[in-house]
Amino acid sequence: MSTSPLKVRPIDEFLYEIPAHGGMRVPGRVYASPAMMARLLDSEQHALTQVANVAHLPGIVGYSLAMPDIHQGYGFPIGGVAATDPAGGGVISPGGVGYDINCGVRLMATHLQWAEIQDRLPELVGALYEAVPCGVGSSGAIPRLADKEVRDVARRGAAWVVEQGYGRAEDLERTEAGGCLDGADPERVSQRARSRGAAQVGTLGSGNHFLELEVVEEINLPDAAEALGLRVGQLVLAIHSGSRGFGYQVCEDFLRVMDRAMARHRIQVPDRQLACAPVESAEGQDYLAAMRAAANFAWANRQTMMALAEKAMAAALGVSRRSLGLSLVYDVCHNIAKLETHRVDGVERTLCVHRKGATRAFPPGHAEVPAAYRQVGQPVFIPGDMGRASYVLVGAAPAMERTFGSTCHGAGRVLSRTAARKQGKGRDLVAEMARRGVEVRATGRATVAEEMPEAYKDVTEVVDVMDGAGISRKVARLRPVGVVKG
Repeated sequence: MSTSPLKVRPIDEFLYEIPAHGGMRVPGRVYASPAMMARLLDSEQHALTQVANVAHLPGIVGYSLAMPDIHQGYGFPIGGVAATDPAGGGVISPGGVGYDINCGVRLMATHLQWAEIQDRLPELVGALYEAVPCGVGSSGAIPRLADKEVRDVARRGAAWVVEQGYGRAEDLERTEAGGCLDGADPERVSQRARSRGAAQVGTLGSGNHFLELEVVEEINLPDAAEALGLRVGQLVLAIHSGSRGFGYQVCEDFLRVMDRAMARHRIQVPDRQLACAPVESAEGQDYLAAMRAAANFAWANRQTMMALAEKAMAAALGVSRRSLGLSLVYDVCHNIAKLETHRVDGVERTLCVHRKGATRAFPPGHAEVPAAYRQVGQPVFIPGDMGRASYVLVGAAPAMERTFGSTCHGAGRVLSRTAARKQGKGRDLVAEMARRGVEVRATGRATVAEEMPEAYKDVTEVVDVMDGAGISRKVARLRPVGVVKG
């Protein structure tokens, strides 16, 4: 790992560059405000070092990128984006996707106004907590799947659970990639990974995963908000979760595979956590097929939780599902590697785009944006912390030119989980959140402490950087009112 001091120079108000040096094949670029960059240089140098380390990857093109929610991760920084050229020996790295493959956010609108149901909030949050299993190792939302069924989920993603009665076919039209990546192969997934996932479809998990009731508090782009079906005062539901034990095991398995493969492919990187192999190698193709299977599992998981939440909310309020009006706005992932077409030096090339703690943000007119949103751009959901705000954005044209169609994914941590637990010791954080108007249900106090608002950057500052840089545009601000945690 590089130990030399990093030189960072400003490009403009919201962009900084780490010039290529040593074995860096491209410069590093970090989106940040001046205050954010000052904090990074003062106390988060390791995250910047990781940006520079990623720039050593064979076949990387353009820049090693980081979004303003950057913080230290495994190999790649969280908030990192890197595109490699498979035709030029470009590599794929499990560290550039992360352990929670296709962790993502699903936002659902309702017909409900906050003013109509705010007195029922404790019942609603309690119903969601009872309906959707959460916590470490949680299971039991639907019966444990047989291995053949797990393989079907891995191949077909959200469509498989829709056919089992969890949601509607139109949900797939408003899910990134239709809720299924082609080329997934469960035969490339270990028995251990499939077994871990068998009882976890429809489960939230722990850590920063959540179900959150939110109120649309402010509209910034009325036309885009109208297209997305959002209005001031409306109650919405967000689900943040991923591929659970299935994806974790896929990552763990392939980190070992890639570590051995590097010697065979004569690849040297400054950090072994960047273990990788050429995209077109046998190891690269096997990982892509297994990662896609895990991504499909994650979409099936979030689709199932949406159906469980709909049923629970309708029952808690004593209304029909039609009256509840729960409908999917969009589902977007933020831990993924995809083969995409991008223009580099005036030439269209097929690139392997790693987004780790970063979200796809395709602009208006792009063919992969659902038809309903094509005029406004791809929806992007940026959760903050449970005490402040979350945002709805849409992708903008400059993203394709500057970030391989990518933007931020959340607020970004400023305290480790250990540090947050220490800071929360002796505090009744659930009561503190209640005084702020947020009803919290969680399986344990440790999780609430790890996820306290102080553990995160201010998401408004993060979003303002990407809006100011023209990468993604603010559509609406959402205020949390009810939170379910593992």
